[in-house]
Amino acid sequence: MKIIIRVIIVIVVLGLTWKKEVEATHKVYKDYQNVEATQHHLHTDHHRTAFHFHPPKHWINDPNGPMYYKGWYHLFYQYNPWGSTWGNIIWAHSVSKDLINWVALDPALHESMPFDINGVWSGSATLLPDYGPVLLYTGVNSRQDQVQNLAYPEDPSDPLLRKWVKADYNPVISPSSDMNATFFRDPTTAWRTGGHWKIVVGGKRKHRGIVHLYRSKDFNKWTKSRHPLHSAPNTGMWECPDFYPVPIDGKHGLDTSSVLTTDVKHVLKVSLDLTRYDYYTIGHYDPIQDKYIPNNGSVDGWDGLRYDYGNFYASKSFYDPKKRRRILWGWANESRSAQESVLKGWAGIQAIPRTVWMEPNGKQLVQWPVEEVNSLRGNKVELTKIRLETGKHVEIKGITAAQADVEVMFHIPSLEKAQEFDPRWRNAQDLCAKMGSTVNGGVGPFGLLTLASHNLEEYTPVFFRIFKHHTNNHVVLLCSDATSSSLGKRLYKPSFAGFVNVDFSDNKLALRTLIDHSVVESFGAGGKTCILSRVYPTLAVMDKAHLHVFNNGSETITVDHIHAWSMNKPSKMNN
Repeated sequence: MKIIIRVIIVIVVLGLTWKKEVEATHKVYKDYQNVEATQHHLHTDHHRTAFHFHPPKHWINDPNGPMYYKGWYHLFYQYNPWGSTWGNIIWAHSVSKDLINWVALDPALHESMPFDINGVWSGSATLLPDYGPVLLYTGVNSRQDQVQNLAYPEDPSDPLLRKWVKADYNPVISPSSDMNATFFRDPTTAWRTGGHWKIVVGGKRKHRGIVHLYRSKDFNKWTKSRHPLHSAPNTGMWECPDFYPVPIDGKHGLDTSSVLTTDVKHVLKVSLDLTRYDYYTIGHYDPIQDKYIPNNGSVDGWDGLRYDYGNFYASKSFYDPKKRRRILWGWANESRSAQESVLKGWAGIQAIPRTVWMEPNGKQLVQWPVEEVNSLRGNKVELTKIRLETGKHVEIKGITAAQADVEVMFHIPSLEKAQEFDPRWRNAQDLCAKMGSTVNGGVGPFGLLTLASHNLEEYTPVFFRIFKHHTNNHVVLLCSDATSSSLGKRLYKPSFAGFVNVDFSDNKLALRTLIDHSVVESFGAGGKTCILSRVYPTLAVMDKAHLHVFNNGSETITVDHIHAWSMNKPSKMNN
């Protein structure tokens, strides 16, 4: 991750210029970083999530070193034990049997040695055969250089891995003289080929994003490759890289060291410091040349694919051998001010862990909430065959609308009225801001009004629009628009959006949305496009929140079915 940087993103919409200041993770608020949380605010905050992972109080950011070991899921994460802004960062540690109910253990790592005295930053876990897990993490040393360090469990037979020891020969990797030592961080999970362990570490050279490649025979002494695994110009710092194999068929996952065959591709994910979003490519890894080559059409940088088109960053995946799947964690920061986070006493959550697999066409990944989240479903409501004419909305009653899981199947009888798609509409987020949920279209907008107040003074719409394309295909837009989400001030209320690659052979579109007080996490078309929004309603809170299905397009939409559940709180959430 990084020190202090500010990027001004200028978005031009309808002739107006909007400026949004995007702050780096390591923005230092010296007056706030050691302000202790008060129990009063923690218990009265209507925006505190119920089933998304968070610690009892204070600041969290990147997920680190997730793994499954001896019957337990482990999640480490960047954490400030003294306040709810970034600072004093350690590796906190929680464990779970089911990815839902979590128990906090003592911190795994904190700054203590010359090689990490100024920072214990992000990294990964690798399971070594015949030994157990080891952690590789970035430390910031006494010169402010970023170096890579190794830690191992004091007792590998302990399934909870309660105590960790830093290697006395750290750092195991230091930046070479031709590298910028302040842009060299976040080692990946290792993989093994040709008798060597290999990892990549994020970096940059001038404006070129890089993942530096290192190899080792014994996991202690590491040698830098003459060339990076991959790089791309004009993309800036590549943080929190993730590199893993994925089968081209099926939903199962693979260990990073799986034997490579022709039916396996690789995914390279990087977190772009310039934009604060996660991007990935799908391509071919050559273990002999140690080169990764993205597929044709798989683009590096901000024109490329994203895991999530909303508030989702610094993600980390791991292979779950218990259920043979790859699971993805991602951090969602607050959209409110640092002062408000200090007042409330907490900041940051982890997105619901997601299962990841290859879409059958091989052009993108698909994500879906892990099946274990279904265990939190409580009271259920089912609605079928709802006709939504222009301007109609129907309330979904009988569930706790502020804490819910909703699955909707929309049927579009005809696409004839779909608006022509302008090729200049390349940016989905700008298009969503221009054509919000109240702007009438041909086919759409239609979807959900989440966290809605009684008279719709506040609501967060999640909706589709369908456009005609000149090739006789159709373009589908999925939006999660926070513009009207709150009457509160000093909030970032963006119009998040992404395009959805769908086949309209059956004229149907599915939407699943997890609603958790200040989180609206949506999965369009079975998880092909995902958007997580952080919102802070002032009226639509607790039992005053409502949920509607709506249509503001001229084409009548049929809701084949709605399945909606009140969501229970886990029995244990880091308490």
